[in-house]
Amino acid sequence: MKFSILVFLAMLIAGLTVMFTYGLYQQQTDEEVQLKKQALLQRNSDLYHQQLDKYLEKQEIKARRAHQLISEQLNERPVTRSNAALLTTLADGSRRQQNDFSGLYIAPDAQVNVQNSLLQRSTAVWHDTVPLLQHDFFAVFFIAKDNYVQVTPAGWAADFSVDISLLNNPLFQLAAPEQNPERSLRWSPVYFDSIWQQWMLSILLPVYQQEQFLGVMGFTLPLSELTQHRSASAEYKPNTHALLLDRMGQAISDSVSSSMRNLPMFSPYQGAKVNAPVLSELMQTPSRFLMALSAFNRLDWQFALYQEKQTLLQQQRFFVPRMLFLTFLVAIAVTLLLHFFINQMLLKRLKKLASAVNRVGRGAHPGLQLDTKHDELGILNRAFTAMFEEINQLVTGLDTRIAEKEQAEMLARKLSKAVAFSSSGIVITNKHLDIEYVNPFLTTLLKVQSASILGKPLSSLFAEDMQKLTNDMMQSLAERQHWRGDVLLLQEDATDETEQAWVTLALAPIRDERGELSHYVAAMQDISFIKRSQKQMEQLAYFDSLTGLANRSYFRNQLRKAISMSQRGYYTFALLYFDLDEFKLINDTLGHDAGDELLIEVAKRLTSRLREDDTIARLGGDEFAVILSDIKDKMHAGQIAGNLQQAFTQPVQLGTHTVAISASIGITVAPDDGAEEEVLIKHADLAMYEAKARGKNTYRFFSRELNEAATDRLLIENQLREAIREQQFLMYYQPKIDIQDDTLVGYEALIRWLRPDNTLVPPARFIPVAESTGLIVKIGEWIILESCRFLARQHSRGYAVSLSINLSARQFNDNRLPTMIEQIIQRTGVDPSYLVFEITESMLMGDTDAAIKQLNQLKRLGVSLSIDDFGTGYSSLNYLKRFPVDELKIDRSFVKDIPEDRNDMDIVSAIIAMAQKMQLRVVAEGVESEAQVDFLKQNACYVVQGYYYSMPLAEQELSHLTFTIKT
Repeated sequence: MKFSILVFLAMLIAGLTVMFTYGLYQQQTDEEVQLKKQALLQRNSDLYHQQLDKYLEKQEIKARRAHQLISEQLNERPVTRSNAALLTTLADGSRRQQNDFSGLYIAPDAQVNVQNSLLQRSTAVWHDTVPLLQHDFFAVFFIAKDNYVQVTPAGWAADFSVDISLLNNPLFQLAAPEQNPERSLRWSPVYFDSIWQQWMLSILLPVYQQEQFLGVMGFTLPLSELTQHRSASAEYKPNTHALLLDRMGQAISDSVSSSMRNLPMFSPYQGAKVNAPVLSELMQTPSRFLMALSAFNRLDWQFALYQEKQTLLQQQRFFVPRMLFLTFLVAIAVTLLLHFFINQMLLKRLKKLASAVNRVGRGAHPGLQLDTKHDELGILNRAFTAMFEEINQLVTGLDTRIAEKEQAEMLARKLSKAVAFSSSGIVITNKHLDIEYVNPFLTTLLKVQSASILGKPLSSLFAEDMQKLTNDMMQSLAERQHWRGDVLLLQEDATDETEQAWVTLALAPIRDERGELSHYVAAMQDISFIKRSQKQMEQLAYFDSLTGLANRSYFRNQLRKAISMSQRGYYTFALLYFDLDEFKLINDTLGHDAGDELLIEVAKRLTSRLREDDTIARLGGDEFAVILSDIKDKMHAGQIAGNLQQAFTQPVQLGTHTVAISASIGITVAPDDGAEEEVLIKHADLAMYEAKARGKNTYRFFSRELNEAATDRLLIENQLREAIREQQFLMYYQPKIDIQDDTLVGYEALIRWLRPDNTLVPPARFIPVAESTGLIVKIGEWIILESCRFLARQHSRGYAVSLSINLSARQFNDNRLPTMIEQIIQRTGVDPSYLVFEITESMLMGDTDAAIKQLNQLKRLGVSLSIDDFGTGYSSLNYLKRFPVDELKIDRSFVKDIPEDRNDMDIVSAIIAMAQKMQLRVVAEGVESEAQVDFLKQNACYVVQGYYYSMPLAEQELSHLTFTIKT
């Protein structure tokens, strides 16, 4: 009962207190109400001022950072591509370029070349970098003093009118040196953008390069972004209004009416209409209003919050008395209801519960039957009964729980030891990824003490190149609650890649009992051996094991990438094919080890003269290829090729031998010479062989003539195969004359190719093709067979003539040659002593031991051997005395200028004298005049052949010869 009375008195006092409070409030004067409202308005105005000022400052900082980044790229970024192919000249005289990211507008009267480095840099920067700023600024532009503009978004440049001056508009003038000598940041006044149909402001910053003014960079914000929260400052208070005012006292609004849509570009802001009370009334009768003003120094604006005084006081006088009376009635009613409810519904049941609690406190059974109604006290009674039963269960199960706790502690100790002695690195961090625990395995792997890394970020364990993974790691943890990847650990004492520590890092969250993130656990498995193995596999797969250069596979990949970049218009590149001159001779004479040492030295010299962006590869043997990226033209590629050839000017020391080297280089330029991989390789190969044909130790560019020659060569090869099948060849024979008595003593067999259309193909055109393709072996066998048949027929007529047959290099190097000749001799029955096989000097100078062996094999057949074109090759007497030859044939190049050239006469005399001393026959070819015949006769060279006596003739035409035939 006492408790019930206390409750009633408490409720009554609370109601009277409320009434008293409202009574005091009613006694406040109108001036105090106005002062409080004024203070509230001022706080709201200052709050909005602070928010907008912070926003403006933040935008200025972003603009300055962007200005610094873009200025550095405009000054330092290398020019990598040309804009010429992308610009479009319109009918209005302007040049424009537009893509998904940026736009370029060049005024009709702009004297700027598309190759201008600043123009190319700004285009690249606006394409690659500026689109990243669009979430901060509506637009970013650069107005160059050369009368062009780079802008993002691109549509602005596409719609910009040529009637508008870029250099005389307020945006450019305000930041230019004339109005901004201190080079400071400027805010533009509000202006109208007729392209986007919006009111805009821009942050303007000048751009300089080494004290030279380049132009103005601008970062544009729509006026709507600065005014969108203005009305929000007054929404939560009735009869409260907000205004933004510019420096002229005009109200600022971002709305664009239909009458404004035709305003010219860069029109200044002219103010907006303001709803009641109008701005003029507010300014003329300020005593009617409560007003709070806040000034924005950056923009020279003011923010105003205001309320009408009369309306405010009327609301106050109407609201206070009525609210006071209503509150009194509600207080009395609530007090009565609460008293009844507490007394009837709560107090009786609480007394019964208190008695039961008292009994339990004394250790006895409650001994009372508590009610089980479905209200809060019923729930409380049932909870008390359940709690009593639960206490009994807790007491009886206490020993069991203590045992379980001891077992859990033992398990925790085992887990701790398992982590400590794990063969994986374990790190536990807080939720900010700061290290709190590191197990011994990881400290051993890092070679540091655990105390030196505790408290540091997890990323401090990563190598410098891995720091960029931190953002990816945090994003993955936020989205998927885990992260996994390979990481290189930081090891300051690691001297090379073999000592680097790579781990597979698995990062997972640890949550507390409430499921909230508390820590992270990172498990690191050492995969250094796997990484080193992968590195070795990549080295084997893509690099030459001898020289360390890229191999053919890697070269092909890089060539495809270069072709792709070239097709996109990024740059022109050149492909160079290298082939070392006389490498086979060095390899054969000094051995393969010396050849490998030479290749390694060549690789070092080439690498030292190439740029980092260039690719050099060894394709096999002594063949190298270079991809020269980003060249200007063919002349540029030729200069680099000449520079590379300078690498071979110094001899190479191979053991005790000093070797002079040179290289033949073929050059093709893409995309001018082709845009396909195989085509470019073919063209470079053709150019390289042309360089070899031009005397080696030089470089040649691919040309259409080379391609036509290769096509013609392929056509001849195909027709030559058909000619072998269809037997389209003829044998011609040129007589050899003994000039002592004008006796015909022999012939030289010469092949001719008669096509089905009766055109005769000269040997000089098809023999080199047959030699390079290997078809010469079949053709040569046919020549020997037909020649032996011809000689057999001559002998059957009683003519004791000899027959000379030319052997090609491919034939001579064929081990089956002696066997094939022997079979033909047996088949035709010809006397081998009348057969003379002619071999050039160059065929003997490769592997001399193998050449001598082959010559001895032929000599055992009973045939004679002749060195053809003697004097044009090596002409080494040391080799000559070792070769089992019977005859020297003086080349026509020494005979044709006799008697005009005294040097040729001396050379021929010396050859004849040398051959006679070595007991060798001498034959002079190319004799075309009587003076040449007299000179040879005077020097005891009696066997000759040439047009002076007869040109090569078919067998049926030999009967018309008037010479006496040796019998």
